[in-house]
Amino acid sequence: METFQALLARKLAEALAAAGLAPAGSVTPATDPRFGDYQTNAALVLAKQLSENPRAIAQKILDAFDLRDLCDPPTIAGAGFINLALRPETIAAKTAELLQDDRLGVEKAAAPKRIVIDFGSPNVAKPMHVGHIRSTVLGDALARIASFLGHDVIRDNHIGDWGTQFGMVIYGWKNLLDRAALERDPIAELVRIYKGANDLATTDPAVREACREELVKLQAADPENYGIWTECVALSMREFEAAYKILDIHYDIQRGESFYNDRLAGIVERLMKAGIAEISEGAVVVFFRDVVELADKPAIIRKKDGGFNYATTDIATVDYRVDDLRRDTLWYVVGAPQILHFKQIFAIAKREGRSADFRHITFGSILGDDRKLMKTRSGDNVPLRDVLDEAVIRARKLVDEKNPDLPESERANIAKIIGIGAVKYADLSQYRMTDYIFSWDRMLSFQGNTAPYLQNAYVRIRSIFRKSGEEFAPAKEIVLGTPEEKNLATRLCQFGEVVPTVVNDFRPNILANYLFELANSFHSFYEACPVLKSEEPARSSRLALCELTGRVLSKGLDLLGINVPEKM
Repeated sequence: METFQALLARKLAEALAAAGLAPAGSVTPATDPRFGDYQTNAALVLAKQLSENPRAIAQKILDAFDLRDLCDPPTIAGAGFINLALRPETIAAKTAELLQDDRLGVEKAAAPKRIVIDFGSPNVAKPMHVGHIRSTVLGDALARIASFLGHDVIRDNHIGDWGTQFGMVIYGWKNLLDRAALERDPIAELVRIYKGANDLATTDPAVREACREELVKLQAADPENYGIWTECVALSMREFEAAYKILDIHYDIQRGESFYNDRLAGIVERLMKAGIAEISEGAVVVFFRDVVELADKPAIIRKKDGGFNYATTDIATVDYRVDDLRRDTLWYVVGAPQILHFKQIFAIAKREGRSADFRHITFGSILGDDRKLMKTRSGDNVPLRDVLDEAVIRARKLVDEKNPDLPESERANIAKIIGIGAVKYADLSQYRMTDYIFSWDRMLSFQGNTAPYLQNAYVRIRSIFRKSGEEFAPAKEIVLGTPEEKNLATRLCQFGEVVPTVVNDFRPNILANYLFELANSFHSFYEACPVLKSEEPARSSRLALCELTGRVLSKGLDLLGINVPEKM
């Protein structure tokens, strides 16, 4: 289904060609609906290129613009913008089409990609903390949206399950472990024994050497140490899965760093043979002498002691994703501190002739009220489970106040939907590179750009249909007799324009902000236009607008990983 934006862009291209002008400019939604629904800057762009009067060029374009039965007569504004106001009957016809379209006007990508999205990536023997929210919910939303657009998506959880810390974990397991505490809270006990071993190793050289020996034995596949490591991984994965269940997030594959161990030596040999890597001061290093920003930042792929590191593992990961999974697009949803690391990995991949599209999707931080990284009073990272549990508890208080007569099980389910949705939306409604302050009051508010506000708009729509006592039946015609009806219908028609733009720069906040504006438009419509008490044909038409708004809100929030309740 062609969107209005695409249709107008096509008409603009035809007008420019008919006027003997080069393709230029774009069609965008109008910034102020008082002046139209869409606008184009084509005349301004061409005027700069041709050194001519932009308003004169705008008039040439209008003279060739064939917008019959689509728009009111276009107008020229300011220095040369062309404003386009859709006819109400044009919008009404498109709205009626959307009611019959399961995809709500969103076209599938013309050239689907085979994408693997790397997101989440917690570390074994450590709790997931509040900082994991950003990668996890951002990656999940991008996976949902890319899949809806028709791309073939694999969600990969790259688990940190290997490294030097396991020498201390295993030493702590053998010497400091409290089995009863491990049964009660496995991750807390693993953190305790790691910290205990680390503290001892800091002051006692014998313990430090013992930890190193435990690591060497693990790397050599010693049965006892490998068994301890396996149990640590299993306990951690159990905790991760519990959090993912609450968040309604799933992965297609979960590959730990250990999965790539048997590939690392071959990678070093391959890069050496190709002349990409060389020996420097006993280590095997890749230099980037031809890349200005990396010229003094070499990547070590084998250390002096023969050990491998994250760079080696991530090169193996590229091999696996491109060669084994047959992916042509690799998205890494990983924090900004890893920018240099991924620049090096992508540069190595390109030197090896990899033609895949590599993207490092960075994001900012979650801050506390003091505008510093969100921490507990003791200075530790805030556990993710604590945040999720608190979100549900706070949401439950709101539900109990609004609807105390609902059954217990229903209130519990609604509280989970609102609480978890609030946490996700607070993150996704921000531009991903923006640091934001974590505020319970703001994210759980029923006013402003929040998940509860959007969910409440959906609930209000469902309550209209419950009050009507009728099943929804498509209206014979859509009538847009008021500005509020026209504005709401126009926004509904723009859903198909907004969704594809999210993956252009990996910005779910574009969709979140669209849904917020849609909810605002609905509330304005709801206040100005009686629905159930209106006469036909307005009544059926307004019910159709309500139905379509509910569908778009529900689908849009679902693409962000957020559910909607039927009641609140």
